[in-house]
Parts: sequence; structure tokens; C-alpha cells
Amino acid sequence: MRLVLLGPPGAGKGTQAELIKEHFNIPHISTGDMLRAARAAKTPLGQQAEKYMEAGELVPDDIVVGIVAERLAQPDCQNGFLLDGFPRTVEQALALERTNTRVDAVISIEVPRDILVERLSGRRICRQCGRAWHVQFNPPPSLQRCQCGGELYQRSDDQPETVRQRLDVYEAQTSPLKDWYRQRGLLVAVDGNQPIEAVFADILSALGVSR
Repeated sequence: MRLVLLGPPGAGKGTQAELIKEHFNIPHISTGDMLRAARAAKTPLGQQAEKYMEAGELVPDDIVVGIVAERLAQPDCQNGFLLDGFPRTVEQALALERTNTRVDAVISIEVPRDILVERLSGRRICRQCGRAWHVQFNPPPSLQRCQCGGELYQRSDDQPETVRQRLDVYEAQTSPLKDWYRQRGLLVAVDGNQPIEAVFADILSALGVSR
């Protein structure tokens, strides 16, 4: 099974990626992991990517696509893969298509915007032990203190306004990509506003696979 996984911040994409990976016994491949691995291995493309990463710039599409193609050519991808974080744009999807990489389905985890804001802005981190809490879904002993006694704080990118900006960026970038895959009959939209197991069951059902 050759899959692409899409989902906005807070949609639970990471959790579902692990379940999909285990169920199909395929590698979960994220763009960040690939770039870091290519950089560490000092491959020609990895060295090119390193220049941009060290400068804090986005790695150009042609380099990213080349690194993706290299990774998908590895033996562990012969029975399938789960691409996470790539493609992000129609241009990247077209470039991937030009490498003769076949995709069986594109899973899009959909969650209402207000729920995403609630999920992300409710997170609190302990300054002492680093544990993450959520004021609604996994509440700490108090809103100020962790179980270890450390002070809790809200990360700057978890502030409601910042969360909304992150969602705006995701939507602007991904909406055309979802439309592109939908036109090709590859997009599978799944309701992510459910318990974890229910979301995963819907993913398998949409793929026509039994548990």
C-alpha cells in the first residue's frame, strides 16, 4: 500500500501514522526525517539540502523530490510506504508523479477548525520535566503545576491566534493539493473528530481493508 497522509496541526496525524505503519508493515517516511538522514549520510542531494537548512531557508522542491525518490528506492519501500509531510503542494505532487512513483490513496484527516484550535491551544508543558498536559483532554493536577511540582506554561506556537495562523497557512497550501488528488480519485477524507480507534477504523474502511 503506497499512501500519502495529510492533516492539519492537531488532527492526530502522528498517532494515525503509527497505526497505519504497524498495520501495513510499511515505513513511515516524513520529509524532515529524510532530509536529516540524507544530510547525515552526506549524499550529493543531502549536501545540497544542507546549505539551505544551515541558512534557515526552505529546501527547493527539486532537491526534496530527489531525496524522496532516493528514499522510496530503498528495499524497505518495495511493499509500500506512508509519505508524511510530502507532497505539500501541487507542484511537488506533479514532481513526484514524474518520478513514476505510484500512489494508491491520499488520506486526509479532517477536523473542524474550532476543535483544532481547542486541541492545540489547550496544551501545557512542564518547565521542569517537560511533560505535556492538556487542560481538557489530559488535565494536570492544577492549571499552574505539573505532577512533579514544576511550573506549567503555554508554548508561543500554541497561543490561539498563532494556532489560527498555522491553520491558515496549512489550508492555503493544502486545499489545492487535496482538490488535485480528489480529481484523480485518490483522496480519502476521514473524520478526525472521533476517538483514535474510530478514526483508524474509518481509514481502513475507506481503503477497503479489514482489520
